[in-house]
Amino acid sequence: MTEPAKLALEVDAWVQGHEADLVRTRRHLHAHPELAFAEHRTTAVIGAALESIGLTPRVLPDGTGLTCEIGSDGPLVALRADIDALPLADEKSVPYRSTVENVCHGCGHDAHAAILVGAAAALAARSLPGRVRLIFQPAEETVPGGAVSAVSAGALDGVGRIFALHCDPRLETGRIGLRAGPITAACDQLDVRLVGAGGHTARPHLTQDVVYALGRLITDLPGLLSRRVDPRAALSLVWGQVEAGRAANAIPMSGRLRGTLRVFDRHAWDAAGDLVRRLVDEIVAPCGVRAETTYLRGVPPVVNDAASVEVQRAAVLSALGPTAVADTEQSMGGEDFAWYLDSVPGALARLGVRRPGAPPFDLHQGTFDIDEDALEVGVRYTVAVALEALGSLGR
Repeated sequence: MTEPAKLALEVDAWVQGHEADLVRTRRHLHAHPELAFAEHRTTAVIGAALESIGLTPRVLPDGTGLTCEIGSDGPLVALRADIDALPLADEKSVPYRSTVENVCHGCGHDAHAAILVGAAAALAARSLPGRVRLIFQPAEETVPGGAVSAVSAGALDGVGRIFALHCDPRLETGRIGLRAGPITAACDQLDVRLVGAGGHTARPHLTQDVVYALGRLITDLPGLLSRRVDPRAALSLVWGQVEAGRAANAIPMSGRLRGTLRVFDRHAWDAAGDLVRRLVDEIVAPCGVRAETTYLRGVPPVVNDAASVEVQRAAVLSALGPTAVADTEQSMGGEDFAWYLDSVPGALARLGVRRPGAPPFDLHQGTFDIDEDALEVGVRYTVAVALEALGSLGR
């Protein structure tokens, strides 16, 4: 029997004996969600689970999230799970419904954490050809993201490769989505406030019309960006908020636009802020109004390292078989796993969590839930990718 086949049987046996524990951990975390950098209970629960299998977790300096190492020498691979929840009301009628008002795990981070706890237990029971560092990261849902704090605290010191999973409710349970290159986009926030001398709508020629200027910005800025940025960068500016005025016959003295800019190309992302500010000023200049532009950089695009994706592919094949491999689409959503990839090669995969035959649904909703059979799939894959990566680094 080959070593990958032997490993798959060993992990299968472990999962079959601990499936109820995986579900129990995930449901406990789901029922007690915590927002970014407030994940104290979550951190304590994860820490206690790791200590119960003989590991020594260390809480990150901000007080939430933790790291933990398995093994004592050799090459080092990191596995990351995020642990924070969203400011959403849980709208499900299930026994593990959130007990915290207007906070719920609407993105699957409870599943990510439970899977990594399970994978830790399975890995700790084996003799490893190297070391595995677990990163239970806080505050993925904030900007610039808890990954920045984790990296600053040394979470990547000595790491050769890093991997992460993210729930994908469009993908059926049992499948793992892989993609080399950009898989998620950079996501920035744009806030433009226009100020001018308002006045009566009967005499617009005597005013500085911020409403007209806002209208120009709404249409012209996305259009001009499409002519100033290489279309292969897939840059997208979408407005989400516009405010101006109170009366139909009065031109207001100020107005506001807010939106998000998303892009797959790292170089285009680096240049986007300065370009947007310059274009805003150019567009509104003929209107005589003043623009106050706030451009908040969020997270970079996640660009999966091709060699790391091949490690993922080998792990899926050995742990789950060829039918489990799925090509996955790019997403314009943001993910702060990108900050880790600034320092070391690695890759993000997508975990199918949709029950076969069920209708598709989406993340960041109060009705979000997973097919809990996906937990054992996640553990099998995560153990396999850690061992495949250690093998690749050891060669």
